[in-house]
Amino acid sequence: MQLWTTQVASARGAQRMAQEVEAAGWDGLLVVDSQNLSGDPYVALALAAVATKRIGLGTGVTNSVTRHAAATATAITSVNRVSGGRAVLGIGRGDSALAHLGRAPARLRQFERYLKQLQAYLRGESVPFEEIDIPVDFAPPMSELHLHDAPPASRIAWIAEGAKVPMEVAASGPKVIAMSALHAERVMFTLGADVERLQWGIELAKKIRRDAGLDPDAIAFGAYINMGCHSDVEKARGLVRGGLTTFARFSVMHGKANGPVSARDREQLATLVSNYDMKQHTRADSRQAGTLSDDFVDRFAVVGPPNRCIARLRELGALGLDKVAISGGTRGASAEDAAVGRDLVTRHVLPAMAG
Repeated sequence: MQLWTTQVASARGAQRMAQEVEAAGWDGLLVVDSQNLSGDPYVALALAAVATKRIGLGTGVTNSVTRHAAATATAITSVNRVSGGRAVLGIGRGDSALAHLGRAPARLRQFERYLKQLQAYLRGESVPFEEIDIPVDFAPPMSELHLHDAPPASRIAWIAEGAKVPMEVAASGPKVIAMSALHAERVMFTLGADVERLQWGIELAKKIRRDAGLDPDAIAFGAYINMGCHSDVEKARGLVRGGLTTFARFSVMHGKANGPVSARDREQLATLVSNYDMKQHTRADSRQAGTLSDDFVDRFAVVGPPNRCIARLRELGALGLDKVAISGGTRGASAEDAAVGRDLVTRHVLPAMAG
């Protein structure tokens, strides 16, 4: 099981950050795509690519609204070329990137259409003009130009000359899991570190593929996980509370909890949503972070000393996950505790999981 780390996209710090990630022993680096809160992910990934030799590089995650599918395909394939084939495209329906534009996550129909178009572009195939949803009041049809000749469809020809970038979809609800199972190379669950919930997601994805006549074993599974490593369990919990609020909220974003949840967890998730302040997104000292009980944190995240973290990660790997994207301490958490956590992960967790 590969262990990737999720970080903020920073053009100025991308090269140093990537070199540190590679030296520590991580398998890959994912950077967020949230234009109002961080730098451009593709700039950061390109800079990281030229500063490293081994680690995988990807978005964690981009969305289907703020960029046209052709632009996304071009950006990530450019990173793939610069890195020598180490890129992966992570995508979801959008959260903070859209919230800071006054919008909720993408509608399901638009998201699935985008996934199909994106895969076509990444394979070097054509997308019919009539399927491209650019409003005519933004740009009129090309026929108004009265050209002698013009492209019959939208295609990025140069992409077809190289290896395809794999696409992985962040998913928590049954409908997005179904889309992911049909259109992606990997489903990246945002269901927390709860074994029962992850088993539910894996079984659902495999059923969707079987029902569609596809090989249920021809798709990979991964998960986004919050991990706080510290000998003091309370300090470990403090490292993940902010980030965990984000991923936990995905499971109840539209009011109904996704996947198997107890009555107690359903109440906890409802309290989280009603207290969520997007202005304090991911912060450990936010209003929403204070709503999470210790029991909830212990089950939905990976927290504790190195041996506990290693055992929990191995438990997730036994489910069939081949990749875990780990978020550690976030803004508002103790910088000292975060530094201790990073050191413990580098010296104990990563070597143990690699072995």
